[in-house]
Amino acid sequence: MKLAVLFSGGKDSYLSFQYASQSHEIRCLLTLYPEREDSWMFHTPAIEWTKLQAEALGIHHLTSKTSGVKEKELEDLYLLINSAISEYSIEGVVTGALASVYQATRIQRICNRLNLWCFNPLWQMPQKSLLEELLANNIDSVITGVAAEPLDETWLGRNIDSESVKELVALESTYAINPAGEGGELESFVLDAPLFKRSIRILESTKHYSNFSGRLEIKEAKLE
Repeated sequence: MKLAVLFSGGKDSYLSFQYASQSHEIRCLLTLYPEREDSWMFHTPAIEWTKLQAEALGIHHLTSKTSGVKEKELEDLYLLINSAISEYSIEGVVTGALASVYQATRIQRICNRLNLWCFNPLWQMPQKSLLEELLANNIDSVITGVAAEPLDETWLGRNIDSESVKELVALESTYAINPAGEGGELESFVLDAPLFKRSIRILESTKHYSNFSGRLEIKEAKLE
């Protein structure tokens, strides 16, 4: 089946891309750029660098801006998906939804309107298992956003590796956070992965952090 992937540049959207590509033809990536940081639907840290990831993957990339206003951004997503139907004849949409009913149901409604299949390959995967999948597949990603105690400034720019996974899993019992960040506790950006033809190197970045909330602003990056 010909599919488009909703792509934020983070670990979940990449992993869903990799899973879907095993048995389907991925025609393009779809990315909405929210104009505000508190979007209800879409990941925002470093999302402007998805263009570099698309180049690293060697795949077409359709983008558009959205106001980020609740529900209004869904109509923007509808228009973007509809353009993928016109340009790439897609038959379905892949999402990185893991546990968010809010996200999954709204994308499903859009797909129903457009008579498309909505595929959620990560749906209900245990969060520890998802993190273990990242390690098993040698997916190199960094944390680009935090929004929960005790994730302080030192987590920004940190690689999601065996040590950080161990710490995140331990924090689940002591602070009741979702170790894979499904509750918005953290955001990520993939630098290299099995389907990347070239890796990404961050050349310059700045941390913006206050009161257990922050983001890593990537100022310059390149393909290697």
